[in-house]
Amino acid sequence: MGRGRLRVYLGAAPGVGKTMAMLDEGHRRVARGTDVVVGYAETHSRHRTVEKLEGLDVVPRKQMTYRGASFAEMDVDAVLARRPQVALVDELAHTNVPGSVREKRWQDVELLLEAGIDVITTVNIQHLESVNDVVEAITGVPQRETVPDSVVRAAEQVELVDMTPEALRRRMAHGNIYAPEKVDAALSNYFRAGNLTALRELALLWLADSVDEGLQRYREQHGITSMWETRERVVVALTGGPEGDALLRRGARIAARATGGEMLAVHVARSDGLAGASIASLASQRVLAESVGASFHSVVGDDVPRALLDFAQAHNATQIVLGASRRSPLRAALTGAGVGASVTRMSGPIDVHMVSHDFMGKGRVLPKLAHGLSPRRRLTGAAVGVVLLGALTPLLTSLRDHASLASDSLIYLVVVVIVALIGGVYPAVVAAVVSALLINWYFTPPLHSFTVHSGNDVIALIAYVIVAAMVSWVVDVAARRTREAARASAESETLFTLAGSLLRGEQALPALLNRVLEAFAMDAVSLLRRDTEAPGSSDGPSQSQRIGSLRGTWTCLASVGDRPCLQPDDGDIEIPIDDDLALVLRGRQLPAEDRRVLAAFAAEVAVAYQQRQLREAAAAAVPAREADRMRTALLNAVSHDLRSPLAIAKATVTSLRSADVDWTEDDRQQLLASADGALDRLTDLVTNLLDLSRLQAGVLSVFTRPLGLEDVVNLTVDHLGVPFGSVEVDVPTDLPEVQADPGLLDRVVANVVQNALRYSPEGTPVRVAGSAHGEVVELRVIDLGPGIPLAEREQAFAPFQRRDDLSTSVTPGVGLGLAIARGFTDAMGGSLMMEDTPGGGLTVVISLPVPFATPPPMQPQVHP
Repeated sequence: MGRGRLRVYLGAAPGVGKTMAMLDEGHRRVARGTDVVVGYAETHSRHRTVEKLEGLDVVPRKQMTYRGASFAEMDVDAVLARRPQVALVDELAHTNVPGSVREKRWQDVELLLEAGIDVITTVNIQHLESVNDVVEAITGVPQRETVPDSVVRAAEQVELVDMTPEALRRRMAHGNIYAPEKVDAALSNYFRAGNLTALRELALLWLADSVDEGLQRYREQHGITSMWETRERVVVALTGGPEGDALLRRGARIAARATGGEMLAVHVARSDGLAGASIASLASQRVLAESVGASFHSVVGDDVPRALLDFAQAHNATQIVLGASRRSPLRAALTGAGVGASVTRMSGPIDVHMVSHDFMGKGRVLPKLAHGLSPRRRLTGAAVGVVLLGALTPLLTSLRDHASLASDSLIYLVVVVIVALIGGVYPAVVAAVVSALLINWYFTPPLHSFTVHSGNDVIALIAYVIVAAMVSWVVDVAARRTREAARASAESETLFTLAGSLLRGEQALPALLNRVLEAFAMDAVSLLRRDTEAPGSSDGPSQSQRIGSLRGTWTCLASVGDRPCLQPDDGDIEIPIDDDLALVLRGRQLPAEDRRVLAAFAAEVAVAYQQRQLREAAAAAVPAREADRMRTALLNAVSHDLRSPLAIAKATVTSLRSADVDWTEDDRQQLLASADGALDRLTDLVTNLLDLSRLQAGVLSVFTRPLGLEDVVNLTVDHLGVPFGSVEVDVPTDLPEVQADPGLLDRVVANVVQNALRYSPEGTPVRVAGSAHGEVVELRVIDLGPGIPLAEREQAFAPFQRRDDLSTSVTPGVGLGLAIARGFTDAMGGSLMMEDTPGGGLTVVISLPVPFATPPPMQPQVHP
């Protein structure tokens, strides 16, 4: 049998109806006579979902045991043995219980597909690997279960199950998604209207990209090269010239007018790499393209119009944006049609926009290398020409009777080529004219006269001058191309070194400035920012860093080298980056070709500075985000865990005060016990909240003294009021005393033991054992519960973090016990760690120091 087909129902959030859609499709196929089984369907105890399972063949689940608890997983072997035509498998991103043959459910689905069974499954957008971090940034909730995008994209059909945020929140409020006790917390956290709107848009965009990829595959498989205008795609052609910014902004406006429009910026580079554009301009234009939502591409091709159109057709583009030619009218008349005219002629159904700009018709303004060589090289070439012509003429004159005019002309032509190689085209042209005059004077009859009797000699001299000039021009161009290639190689090596320093993890801004200092042998390099505030502003930089000038007030953001430049006038070279940033160098003047590479460095410096600003802004937002998280968690705790005991106590007292009911003494005692327990819970919660506030405010008073660990542990366990046998205490009486605060230590032990009891399997006691290790006494609280994975243990100490089982059950409490226990232990000079319990479970290790030989006087200490 061939491979089965996969159909995926994609949801933007839990509760939109993916499972119902999957089961509806199963019923439709059963009605058509298809053999359908339910491999796994998660009903979450929703009665409508349970009713939808009726009439479908459900494969019994396989029961697995993990750490003393039983879990139900899909029985893949049973589905394979049943060999249905279609299998319904819910929750594609689910992680199987440890001990299963395969770690993930999507791997189980792959096995069913390989066996030729069609699979219909469900997945939420937050579980797709490519957008997992984006969803976490939106909702603040990490998703640990993910599925590779390639698995979902390989599906034959992906159908979006959509619902408006308002409708989904109403469904949540009516109790159709989560249990009533979870509704308030869900609506105020994950299911906020803004979160749901963002997730919905993310799902739509992901599905649109998936559909677009499918369309592109179809076009490639069927050899379709014609344009299909299913989506507006605007290609902006960049040359690296100054008009690039205007083209990008115009292209962005064109793409924005079309719903779902996409923009692609492309630069066509020559294959020889010698006629490239400004590296700095392209770098800045890449940043601008990304800032307006475009993707940047670079292609290689000698035929620029053809390469540009091939790129546009390959990406199914509908429009091309080009800048009007910057060639002067004379050059345009001599060289014929430009790139814009050629693209327009060959574009076919693609619309071409020719955008005017301030630089059109003004000639080439791209930075380029100097034409010839330095004046010194030209003078050297001229001197070599004088010496060679002066030495060669007497020699050839003495051999006049043995050589022809053609031989003499070729020898002089060799001299012209030598001069062209050394001094460039201008000395070579002068050498060609001078050599032609020498040939006429010494070797063309009548001798020693510039008169030429023979017409053939006249033609020969004219041809010689033309050939000599052309040869010198070609030689000069070849020499310049060689120098340009060597220069490009040096630039590439410099930029490669720059990229390597950043990839090795060096800090971006200092690394860039150091590379500039080393690459250009400067004394100092500074990045300056123009300020708008008045000098001496109280909240601005120091006066030593802010110096007024005719061009404004500047701040030195970063600097390397001796005596940093504090304003542009302090340096020898100023490279403007934008209106407010400038790179200033001091040491020496640089030639134009070095400034070209320096401009590329300056563009990278701007990007590094922007990245540093973003990192600083993100770091500044962390406390606010943490405060918001704490505030939200506190509201959740108050909304449920604080309200529940209050409601119980209130209901009990109201019942006891009611005159309509004649309570028996037993009933009265039971009601009073219920109220007493609720108030105890309330007292514990308020106490924990107050303790947490004291820890965070740094006003916790600690009075440490030597004390026996056994007495504290036994007293704490007795006060907990737990059933007999649920806690086993094994703390030897001969243990050394510990240096601790008895009140805080009591709270630490109580919180840790209560936490262990909360997650221990029923009938399994929690063991508390003490032992001495050198200068430290350890108290171990051991349980056989589900444990905490190593990667999640540090997070478990954060306030308002609760550890739920792999099942959907939720334990009571607000998640403050471990946070307070660690804070108190640290305040007493100890430590609190977690270890695995052999055989499964969690062991919390409380380490406390033993007293000094001479105990210090007891005094209050304030710990943050």
